[in-house]
Amino acid sequence: MKSLHGKVALVAGATRGAGRGIAIELGASGATVYVTGRTTRAKRSEYNRPETIEETAELVNRAGGKGIAVQVDHLEPDQVRDLVARIEQEQGRLDILVNDIWGSEYLVQWNVPVWEQSLEGGLRMLRLAVDTHIITSHFALPLLIRTGNGLVVEMTDGTEEYNRQNYRLSLFYDLAKTSAIRMARSLAHELAPHQCTAVAVTPGWMRSEIMLEHFGVKEENWRDAASKEPHFMISETPRFVGRAIAALAADPKVSRWNGQSLSSGQLAQVYGFHDLDGSRPDCWRYIVEVQDAGKPADVTGYR
Repeated sequence: MKSLHGKVALVAGATRGAGRGIAIELGASGATVYVTGRTTRAKRSEYNRPETIEETAELVNRAGGKGIAVQVDHLEPDQVRDLVARIEQEQGRLDILVNDIWGSEYLVQWNVPVWEQSLEGGLRMLRLAVDTHIITSHFALPLLIRTGNGLVVEMTDGTEEYNRQNYRLSLFYDLAKTSAIRMARSLAHELAPHQCTAVAVTPGWMRSEIMLEHFGVKEENWRDAASKEPHFMISETPRFVGRAIAALAADPKVSRWNGQSLSSGQLAQVYGFHDLDGSRPDCWRYIVEVQDAGKPADVTGYR
């Protein structure tokens, strides 16, 4: 039985990576999923990558849901306003909002102090990672509130605890990913009187299209990347965090998580789902207890 049958979701930033994995898994649970992004088969974004929102919508359909691709630049308020108006007109409701807009992999300068970084690139990152989420919530939340019992997910990198205790390798990146966690807490406060829930969710070390390309592997032979980076063995597919979001969306007691920072590995332990290979990678516990502790790579007991 499709646990999200009749539900309507908006995955903002679903062209690739976590957004695509989330959209597919919401579709697999029976939801109608609007997938947005800037890259279509007719036009690429500044990423200049091959993944498109049409492909994501087709994957949602193949999984058993209904995927609807809409080209949107979430920095443009008029485009977001039109998107939400279209959802209202076509569906009359919005049950799930996933703010996954990012668009900054190629802007990050790792381990470079702020005075040596590109100011233009760093500020662009913050606009893509923070402003887009605020703009989308501004226009989408009135419809979600009207529907009732809605779920808002702020996607980020790192749990609140981990990010609080660790420098995330760049001032701009650190600020961007911490901001998403704080936005979830603020939205939780504002949505609680309307019986809606907001959370922040992080995947672990995710085998996105860009990450696989970085290591020169494909999903079929991803373990070969361990020869370059042994800790990569803790990695997970984008579908794993997708299953985490689908589990939250189907939970009638999801309000117990309101305002919290959650991880895919943590939620797998609670809801009992697995990654595509049948494992349950607990990446953030592994990072703290093994990788950051300077121990040899060994995922025994962590997946």
